[in-house]
Amino acid sequence: MRMAKVIVTSFLLTALTIAGVCGMSAESAGDKPACTIRDVKQQVVLYTIHRGGLESIGPVVADLFGLAGQHGIYPDGPIMFAYLNYFRHTSSEHWLTEIRLPVDKQALKLSGTLGRMTDVKTVSAMKVAVATKPEGMADPLPIYHRLYTWMLKHGHMPTSGPRETFLTNAEAGDYTRMKTEIMVPIWEPPSQKD
Repeated sequence: MRMAKVIVTSFLLTALTIAGVCGMSAESAGDKPACTIRDVKQQVVLYTIHRGGLESIGPVVADLFGLAGQHGIYPDGPIMFAYLNYFRHTSSEHWLTEIRLPVDKQALKLSGTLGRMTDVKTVSAMKVAVATKPEGMADPLPIYHRLYTWMLKHGHMPTSGPRETFLTNAEAGDYTRMKTEIMVPIWEPPSQKD
C-alpha cells in the first residue's frame, strides 16, 4: 500500500513537472506561437532621437505628433521605438531611443529640413523575430530573454538592436499599460532564402 502511494505520488509530481515545463515553453503561448519570424515592409518614418529614460518620453512623442500635424504629415501606423544602445550597459540618462512614426510617403519631401535629431527617412524592409509583451508587464526582460533564446535555438542572428511597436495605450505614457511587439532584425542565412 505504501509503495503504491509512493508510485502514485512520483507519477503525479512527474506529470506536474512536465505540464509546468510545457506551460512555460518558449515555443508557444496559448494557441499562438510566443516567438515568430515576420517580414516588415519598407516604410517612411518621421523620427526623433530621445536621450534619457522612457518615463520622460510622453512629451517627446506628443511633440512628434504635433510636428507631423504642423507639416501636414499623415501618420500611417503605430509608433515604434528603435533602441540604439543597450540599457543594461548605460545609465538611464544615456539611453538613446529613436522614436519612429510611420508616415505617408509624401513626407519624404521634408527629408533633411527638420533638424539634426529629427527628420524623415526610409527604413528598409527587413526580416524580424517577434515576441509580444502583454499589457500589465513593467519589466520586459523575460520577453527579451525568451526571444533571444528562441532565436539562438533556431539559428537566427540579430543584425541590430531591438525595436518595439506600441499596440495599445501608447498615448498613456505608462509603459506598464502598453501591449507591445518586441522585434529584433535578423540575418537570414543564404541556405534559408528562396
